[in-house]
Amino acid sequence: MEISPDTTVVWSWGFVNINLTILFTWGVMVLIVFCAWLATRKLTMHPPLSRWQNIFEAVVTLMRSHIREIIGPQINRYLPFLGTLFLFISFSNLLIVIPEYRPPTGSLSTTTALALCVFFAVPAYSIAAQGVGGFLRHYIEPSPLMLPMHILGDFTRTLTLAVRLFGSIMSESMIAGALLAVVPFFLPVVMKMFGLLIGQIQAYIFAVLAAIYIASAAGTHRTQDKTLTN
Repeated sequence: MEISPDTTVVWSWGFVNINLTILFTWGVMVLIVFCAWLATRKLTMHPPLSRWQNIFEAVVTLMRSHIREIIGPQINRYLPFLGTLFLFISFSNLLIVIPEYRPPTGSLSTTTALALCVFFAVPAYSIAAQGVGGFLRHYIEPSPLMLPMHILGDFTRTLTLAVRLFGSIMSESMIAGALLAVVPFFLPVVMKMFGLLIGQIQAYIFAVLAAIYIASAAGTHRTQDKTLTN
């Protein structure tokens, strides 16, 4: 049984190899762009709204609500990045209902790339919010002795993000495949539905953790506390 879609190469030319992970990753991105186009091609502020606009507005409203709870009122600064992470992982995991589809999130290379996006986004948002000095200062708070621990924490949380998502999706696919070989009727369907639920939960957890890491590094909680105190 294949553990990762990385192992299946669909096209090769010289040192360039296109495997299932790359193929399905681009497929998911094209699908997201297409759905966004459907939702915005007849964009209107007044009812009746199109079905696609209603769906996307509901999703965006939900994301904005969670970002506001975690980071604060500066929603528009963080929504494009966090929303893109959630939509990509969510779509990747939803498409498991399609036969022969292998979710890109079942590849450690994909989940590592997503985790690295968060790794670089955290200092970028922190520097934008409080400058280089403010970003570097948090590494020696509350004491300079905490510097190694803060640096280690940056790397371990990136590793955790990548492995958690990969492990959840990969294990679900392997269990469903094993059940399909042993009991090829009702039980694999139940596992597929369970996999859909787990996939959406993992998309939510990944986006929420990314928001928490950004909020912590950008000092938005401290800013909100000062505002409330004043």
